Amino acid sequence: MGRPSRRGRDIDGIVLLDKPLGISSNDLLQKVKRLFRANKAGHTGALDPLATGMLPVCLGEATKFSQHLLEADKRYRVTARLGERTDTSDAEGQTVSVRPVSLDKARLEAALNHFRGESSQVPSMFSALKHQGRPLYEYARKGITVEREARPIHVYDLQLHRWDLTEVELEIHCSKGTYIRTIIDDFGERLGCGAHVTALRRLAVARYPSERMVTLASLQAIAADAPEAPEILAQLDALLLPMDSAVADMPAVNLPSDLAARVRLGQTVAVTTQPQDGLVRLTEGDAGRFFGIGEIAAPGRLTPRRLIAEPRA
Repeated sequence: MGRPSRRGRDIDGIVLLDKPLGISSNDLLQKVKRLFRANKAGHTGALDPLATGMLPVCLGEATKFSQHLLEADKRYRVTARLGERTDTSDAEGQTVSVRPVSLDKARLEAALNHFRGESSQVPSMFSALKHQGRPLYEYARKGITVEREARPIHVYDLQLHRWDLTEVELEIHCSKGTYIRTIIDDFGERLGCGAHVTALRRLAVARYPSERMVTLASLQAIAADAPEAPEILAQLDALLLPMDSAVADMPAVNLPSDLAARVRLGQTVAVTTQPQDGLVRLTEGDAGRFFGIGEIAAPGRLTPRRLIAEPRA
C-alpha cells in the first residue's frame, strides 16, 4: 500500500482516530502523519481540544476527498451544565452569567423540540470559521466581534439521555456546519438559565463504524520499538480504510480501461450508465478499482472532477 520515497511514504487511506481530550486536531494530525511516515495528511473537520471522538485522518491521495467528509452528517454526545453561561459556550471560557435553574421535563422537552429539524444558526465567535482569512476565535480573543450570517442547519435526531437541575446529556445527529456549543448556548437561553458544554464526544462521521476507531496510544504502542521497520509500517497500514470510503455514498460508474484512460486525461466521455445528475464514484474494469470522482451534468456525459494520481514507478 505504501510507496517509499526519500521524504516519507506515499501512503493512501483513511484512519479513524479516537481523538483524546486536551489535544488539538492539528497536533493529533501531525503525530499520526509522523507515525505513518506519510508525506501528506489532512483531517476532516476539527474537534476542539475539549472534545473527543471520531476524527477521520486522510493520508496521501485520500486528502483529495476529505471535503466530502467535512460535508457529511455527524453524531455527537454532549453534556451541558445548566445555570452558567460562558463566553465560549464551553467549560474553557469565562463565566458571563449565573442564574437559577427551575424546570421540569415538559419544559425541557419543549425547549429541545425547538432545535429539531431545519433551522438557522449563527456561528460562535469562538469557532474556526474564517473571516478575511483568519479564524473567528482569533478576533474573539482580542475582544473583537465580527458580524456573522445565520446558516441553515438540520438536526435529524435529538435525544435526551439524562437530566437534573445541574446537567443534561444529549445525543445529536446533525448536518454539516452545526456548532454543538451554539446549540447548547441557545438551549440555555431558551430555558432562561444559561448553559455551557462540559463534555463533547463525536460518535460518528458519515457512516463510518465506531468500532474501527483507533487511539493515538495504540498507534504509538505499535510503532514504539521500531517505527520505521517494514513489519511495523505494515501493521499500521492494516488499520487504514480505503480512500473511496470517503465517497461511499456516491453512486458508482464503472468504466472500461479505454474510457478510464480518457477520463484520466481530463476528457469528458459518453457513458451508458445513467445515475442521476451529480457526483459519481469512478471505478475501472472488472476489479472495480477506484480512481476518483466525476460528475454527470448532462445525460450520458461524464466529466472528471477529482482523480487520484497513478502510482509512481
